[in-house]
Amino acid sequence: MRNRYVLAADMVAIVLCLVGAFVLRLDWFFQRQPEYTAAFNFALVASVVVKPIVYYAFGLYRRYWRYAGLPDLLVIFLAVSASSAAVALVVAIAIMGGVVPFFPRSIFALDWLLTLACVGGVRLSVRVLSESFGTRHSAPGNGHQPTKRVLIAGAGDAGAMVVREIHRNRQLGMRPVGFLDDQRAKQGKRIYEVPVLGMLADLERVVDAHQIEQVVIAMPTAGGEVVRTLLDACRRAGVEARALPGIFELLEGGVSVSRLRQIDIADLLRRQPIHAAPEAGIYLQGKTVLVTGAGGSIGSELCRQLARAQVGELILLGHGENSIFDVTNRLRQSHPNVTVHPVIADVRDEARIEAVFAAHTPSIVFHAAAHKHVPLMEAHPEEAITNNVHGTAVVVGAAIRHDVERFVLVSTDKAVAPTSVMGASKRLAERVVAQAAERHRRMFIAVRFGNVLGSRGSVVPFFQQQIDRGGPITITHPDMRRFFMTIPEAVHLVVKAGGLARGGELFVLNMGEPVRIVDLAEDLKRLSGVEASNVAIVYTGLRPGEKLEEQLWEPGSLVEAAGDDEVFRVVEPIQTGDGPSGGLDAAIIRLEEAAARGDGLAIHELLSECLPTFVSSWHQGLPRQRPTRPVL
Repeated sequence: MRNRYVLAADMVAIVLCLVGAFVLRLDWFFQRQPEYTAAFNFALVASVVVKPIVYYAFGLYRRYWRYAGLPDLLVIFLAVSASSAAVALVVAIAIMGGVVPFFPRSIFALDWLLTLACVGGVRLSVRVLSESFGTRHSAPGNGHQPTKRVLIAGAGDAGAMVVREIHRNRQLGMRPVGFLDDQRAKQGKRIYEVPVLGMLADLERVVDAHQIEQVVIAMPTAGGEVVRTLLDACRRAGVEARALPGIFELLEGGVSVSRLRQIDIADLLRRQPIHAAPEAGIYLQGKTVLVTGAGGSIGSELCRQLARAQVGELILLGHGENSIFDVTNRLRQSHPNVTVHPVIADVRDEARIEAVFAAHTPSIVFHAAAHKHVPLMEAHPEEAITNNVHGTAVVVGAAIRHDVERFVLVSTDKAVAPTSVMGASKRLAERVVAQAAERHRRMFIAVRFGNVLGSRGSVVPFFQQQIDRGGPITITHPDMRRFFMTIPEAVHLVVKAGGLARGGELFVLNMGEPVRIVDLAEDLKRLSGVEASNVAIVYTGLRPGEKLEEQLWEPGSLVEAAGDDEVFRVVEPIQTGDGPSGGLDAAIIRLEEAAARGDGLAIHELLSECLPTFVSSWHQGLPRQRPTRPVL
């Protein structure tokens, strides 16, 4: 319904409500009392002129009433009240001027009450009619596409939103049959005319009894154990499962049923997920923040959360133009109030990085740019040194020269007792940051965490590709374990750790318990609807630089909670290796020289001198020459 039709309905309602008020108060039309004619005529003209103007001022003709809700009812109440008060004021002025001899004051109250009911009723009827029309046309047998019978797990706000969107969007081809929910008070109730059919444990029975074809899990805050149980029940019942986007996506807005996504392994963390706390990013508000590696999995999510924290300006620095272009466009669309500066640069280019800092003068830096793939860096150790060590030293140096307040290095658990060049290079990067914090009294810190689910190069998308091809799934060792987090969790805690910085600290995120990679693969097979016997798991043996289980800190470290149990402040034992003469600065120079001439053996030997806990794969019986290509 167009708003001009709503205006026409309002004009009719204004006249009828005033007539009704006179009839209720005076029986005027029945007794035909001529002394009230002047009062009625003036009030009618005043109402027809004044009320639509007030309604327009309150925005009643700029709303899409098919989506009317409680906030709209409040606006209607205020608009009708203000218009009635305006008419009463006009009538009072007319009485004082002698235009109207007298006017019953109770007419105003009756007119207000009737107008409120009519004006509100007109608008809410638009929503009722539109939803009824949509529901009728999405029912079976109407000539449209066949409808899929859907069961919604979760009868809360998210479940109600799913049903409402299905009713509004008949092109989805879905028909909500019922809800499941564990709250006993909801049993037997109806939400948008859809009944609550039982508890979550009744899923298989309800699917069989009502010929359910798809289950929508509308529980965005549910723990992994609950989701895992529901998925197992769906698999046994032989029905497809979909999940509503998670809480971070809901907070961003724009979520609808058409965006229901396939279940992925991020929903099945074997622990309670960590929820974002808005106060964690208060220190970022209004600041100019630079993110290196902004096009990567961690860097792009970091930019999104920084924009949500209302930073003043956001500098996206990365080496890949396509990824930086994509992230920039998404941020400008979702956060138009944040000034975004895309910068294409290599962190190893000292002159370029210096120019970027001089041009933008950031006050906070998140350094996420790094090479992270262990076997590739074993094959190309010079790249790990130049990018992870030299690149960090370049960015830290620029940050010091341009008075950056806070510097946060994104590190990895592979830096603990490293057996790979990648892990050793990140450990040296941590030391570069700690040394700068100590020398210059700056709030420079390192944040260390484990594997991130769904990031580029992680095992989950790799396993999914293997499952899609029919297998086999390749795992290096049956006992391999890793710590896992979702990307939003890890980034939220990195931001939180940045606010806890005092200078030189090492923060480690609470990753929960390590997960066996083979269990992860089995979960992913089950979620993909694949029987265990159909896709084999093949063990290929450890690759160069890998170890069976990672650690979050060195043995003998002092570990304390940094405010809560989500982030730990860790003080590791001082490494007492001899190291090259001249300290860390001299060691980095010698490593850069070895990298420049492509001397992998010298890099391994220098890393062993710098890091007593580093166990080089070249000292474990592996070849001492660089392989021509990595075994992936």
